[in-house]
Amino acid sequence: MKLVKLPHQKPIIFVCQLFLIATLIIACHNTTINTSTNTCIQNYNPNQDYFPNKIKITHATGLAVEYHKHYKVITINNPWQNSRTKFQYVLVQCGTPTPKGFNQAQVITVPINSIVSLSTTHLPHLAKLHVVDKLIGISNMKQVNTPDVVEEIKAGKIAQVGNNSNVDIEKLLELNPDLVTTFGTGNSQTDSYAKLTEAGLKVGINAEYMEYTPLGRSEWLKFTALFFNKEEKAEKIFNQIANKYEQIAQKAKSVKNRPTVFVGFNFKGTWYMPGGKSYVAKYLADAGANYLWSDDKSSGSLPLSFEVVLERAANADYWLNFRQSWQSLIDLVAEDNRYADFKAVKQGNLYNNNARVNESGGNDYWEDGISNPDVILSDLIKILHPDILPNHKLFYYRKLI
Repeated sequence: MKLVKLPHQKPIIFVCQLFLIATLIIACHNTTINTSTNTCIQNYNPNQDYFPNKIKITHATGLAVEYHKHYKVITINNPWQNSRTKFQYVLVQCGTPTPKGFNQAQVITVPINSIVSLSTTHLPHLAKLHVVDKLIGISNMKQVNTPDVVEEIKAGKIAQVGNNSNVDIEKLLELNPDLVTTFGTGNSQTDSYAKLTEAGLKVGINAEYMEYTPLGRSEWLKFTALFFNKEEKAEKIFNQIANKYEQIAQKAKSVKNRPTVFVGFNFKGTWYMPGGKSYVAKYLADAGANYLWSDDKSSGSLPLSFEVVLERAANADYWLNFRQSWQSLIDLVAEDNRYADFKAVKQGNLYNNNARVNESGGNDYWEDGISNPDVILSDLIKILHPDILPNHKLFYYRKLI
């Protein structure tokens, strides 16, 4: 068989080769875009978007982010109760120029390579994002429950630097982290933010505790992710959590019987009851409960007297979230025999969020639980409506007997 040579065959082959080369160049270019934010940029291009993967805030009200091609601006809208202060952080991609017009103290090069956390609630973020190896300091080693962090502590890779109100500035300067994450209360005597920034450290305020929904609190995972350029991972993780939470809440939405519930305990003459717009009230509503203070319009805590609580909650079906140190019904009544007057005590419907407390009193409900609201909601539904989730076993909660 004789091959017939087509006219203009060489030009056709040449065009095909050019097309192949162009395809390879585009593929390589796309690979560079996708991975470039993990390291410093070598050849800055002002027209390139260095953050192709962007986060979208859907539940948190105190957190906002604005993207530019080589930097992103984080705004913290409500860092503490009754705050009139906003915080901004300008995260500049390593190897690109610092934008003008911003306070230099709040300009941080990303991705960061080292971090110190002054709150255990931030630690699960690092574990979920697989960046625990970047953690070099924490406030109190004994309070930690996050397994990956505990392993790093045992290996001697993490230093203890003191808590928010009594932080060891000298130790922090010695560690010289790229970022210190903390929280604020608005009290200049106890907050560490001013002292840390005055010392020249880069500090980020995490205000997750100000959110009034469980998913709003959980979404602050994205705040941590922004400093590591881990937007894509954070979006995927949070979307999974939010979807699980909403699916579980949907199961309890149509319940006809909503048992009455109250929470908290009397502390030095005052019973702090979560407001009707708080994240606790939201949990209980989503779990199919009739929270006795749901008619209140505040998102903070209500300081009440024992008598006021007893008057409204004497016949409540369940009592949740009380003093962590109570290990039995005997402990509860021994502290104040008036507690025995509640129907929930008489019937034994007492459940506390202290099933996962380490030897030093570190409660995982306040650490890992904030990042996993779907599990907490499942616990509450299991307590109030056990038939809805028959296979679920209590994780953060346990019955007081």
